Amino acid sequence: MTQAVLRTGEPAVFAGGAGRIEAVIDAPPSEPVGIALVAHPHPLYGGTLDNKVVQTLAKTFVELGWISVRPNFRGVGASEGAHDHGDGETDDLLAVARQAAARFGELPLALAGFSFGAYVQTRAARRTQPYRMVLVAPPAGPAASGRGYVTETVPADTIVIHGEKDDTVPLANVFEWARPQELPIVVIPGADHFFHRRLHLIRNIVTGAWRNPVAHA
Repeated sequence: MTQAVLRTGEPAVFAGGAGRIEAVIDAPPSEPVGIALVAHPHPLYGGTLDNKVVQTLAKTFVELGWISVRPNFRGVGASEGAHDHGDGETDDLLAVARQAAARFGELPLALAGFSFGAYVQTRAARRTQPYRMVLVAPPAGPAASGRGYVTETVPADTIVIHGEKDDTVPLANVFEWARPQELPIVVIPGADHFFHRRLHLIRNIVTGAWRNPVAHA
């Protein structure tokens, strides 16, 4: 039995390793089939839970019948702490997942993220067993910011979406990461890193590729 969510866009607070974690919860109108944890892009470059790609992912999951939980990483908005280069952020995502399960029940967990958030989700996936993953523009290798990312391998059914014209996370780097995993990548022609005017394609790709669990707790 899940605890009722009052409304779409409900503010929530979770406990993280550096203090409180601000989040927004979006809920489907019917009994949820799972919990989707959606992570935002790099906090040092303006990433927040209100990012348009993150909102698109959240709305897509709600349409698929999942509860969406969008936390702000530490140091963003009302979330306490300071940016920790993915280490503390991974711990925080796992803490939010545990607390969401305590609130809503032991439902299947989906991990989704955009850019830096996708990178952190690959790390979180190594420490839990997600039902499935959605990664949008996951950084791998050197990025335009000068940072380098050693991105973890992911389950074979992970949905990976990337823009053809992404000059922040080079598509070639993502192919290098995906190739040894034999992991398909869905490339959106003409899309930049932020998928301007192509957000609907992210929704369509995820919706078309998704499968809900047959039963839930």
